[in-house]
Amino acid sequence: MIIMVNGAFGVGKTTVAEALLKNVDNSMIYDPEIIGFMLRNIIPEDVQLQEAKAGDFQDLKLWTELTVETAARLITRYNRNLIVPMTIRNPDYFQYIFSGLNKWDETIHAFCLTASKETIATRLFNRGEVEGAWCFHQTDSCIDAFERYPLGESISTENVSINAIIEEITQRIRSKEQSKDFDRHLS
Repeated sequence: MIIMVNGAFGVGKTTVAEALLKNVDNSMIYDPEIIGFMLRNIIPEDVQLQEAKAGDFQDLKLWTELTVETAARLITRYNRNLIVPMTIRNPDYFQYIFSGLNKWDETIHAFCLTASKETIATRLFNRGEVEGAWCFHQTDSCIDAFERYPLGESISTENVSINAIIEEITQRIRSKEQSKDFDRHLS
């Protein structure tokens, strides 16, 4: 099983992913951001400027490909459920990754955590981010993208406990899996 946890920087993806790790047997967290940091350190600056003009490593052509390839290797090598926290606001990138992961594991669930701009800013400050940091500049475009595109099933984190969010995610997964089992019995 793969559980994608999408959402803006500061919305609570890492906290939710860590809580899911405790609740999902035989699982591990796979954060594609690490792939982006690696590429940023390897790819020459002139190439980065051509491919990722806005400075976002997700615009590097290898990022989506390596995100899927690395997940595939993790699945085949370690045979574990993947919990994948990430911020993806580009629908093309999201679809590429979702489709690519789905080829390796048909039991894939994508959720998009949401919150107000004010709540996100408060959470970013609480984790030590400095006003004007890159993550703050991404908030508006993330909120806009998550309202416009289907980038995972929406789950509000506004004034909701982590336990309630985990319960919502697990309930939705159970519901889908029961529906699939029911559909299999009809065929």
